[in-house]
Amino acid sequence: MDGARISDISPPGRLAEPGEAISLEELALAARNHGLPLEALRYDLTPAGLHYVLVHYDIPATDADTWRLTVRGRVRTPLTLDLPTLRSFPARTRRVTMECAGNGRARLTPRPVSQPWLVEAVGTAEWTGVPLRTLLAEAGVADDAVEAVFTGADHGVERGVEQDYQRSLPLPVAMGDDPEVLVAYAMNGRPLPPQHGHPLRLVVPGWYGMAQVKWLREIALSDAPFTGFQQEVAYRYRQSPDDPGEPVTRIAPRALMIPPGFPDFMSRTRVVRPGQVRLEGRAWSGHAPVTGVVVSTDGGRVWSEAELAPQEDGHDWAWRHWHAAWTATPGRHELSVRAYDAAGHTQPVDPPWNRGGFANNLIQRVSVLCLAAPDRTG
Repeated sequence: MDGARISDISPPGRLAEPGEAISLEELALAARNHGLPLEALRYDLTPAGLHYVLVHYDIPATDADTWRLTVRGRVRTPLTLDLPTLRSFPARTRRVTMECAGNGRARLTPRPVSQPWLVEAVGTAEWTGVPLRTLLAEAGVADDAVEAVFTGADHGVERGVEQDYQRSLPLPVAMGDDPEVLVAYAMNGRPLPPQHGHPLRLVVPGWYGMAQVKWLREIALSDAPFTGFQQEVAYRYRQSPDDPGEPVTRIAPRALMIPPGFPDFMSRTRVVRPGQVRLEGRAWSGHAPVTGVVVSTDGGRVWSEAELAPQEDGHDWAWRHWHAAWTATPGRHELSVRAYDAAGHTQPVDPPWNRGGFANNLIQRVSVLCLAAPDRTG
């Protein structure tokens, strides 16, 4: 077709109209990207195949034997590193909980049209690699450097803009030791799977998933803030199209419950028997350690403290286990869970709306049907 333009196939972001159903395009996104089955919250470490996945464009074809990572820009000695060279640097392994910034988007009204996450876009893994600050020290950071820009091998179109996936971090974050940013080549002790960035990815503890650039091929230090699409357009908290917004960065606190009992196939309503039921799950925050989890079994009218597992040494950026006891009685119940962190952040009872559908850490609600006790009178 003469005069065809990228904008013909890649429209601006928008909000769903009142009553508008999930589109075939959103359904296709949901089929490509998957969340964590909530019963998998039982694992301290999420198996790679159950960890949430969001791929903006395509999973690129990669070859570990020929892969090179370049470090350039405002450095004294540009580097070109193959995987054996990267593995020759002292390695670190960090347990890190990752969460997509859009987790909870589908529960907003009006709904931002995009990947329709509910609450399952999360996972925790042990990532092994080279501290980013080690590589930057090897290259020598110029005095005028202010940001590090990371480029992945995934290429596509978003809102009319053709691009490689790129994000940046302020230099103090890139060079920091708490959290310590990793250039990772292994997940749970094995080479990165293709969907998780093989052969290299960035791991930024405490930050939402958009910062964790996969299929990492270039690190460039710049003397000015990066203004690429994923930084200045896509991932910002906006209330209106002309609002410049604030950048999406650290993960808001959240607790999730392993749904108790067993589910109805379509509605996912849980079924339990009367009596003692163990409620449990995980809680995390990218701002500060989680200090408390509370649970409600009556739709949020009354809350009680759950027992929170101790923070394990060296796992400050990973989720914590919690549990509580509930005596289930026949009837319908709404279970809820809420996390607090040491910086005073908590989960809201009303969703924090923005046009991108980011950081919706609304408290989780689980619908439960407790069956009547069987008649044993004969």
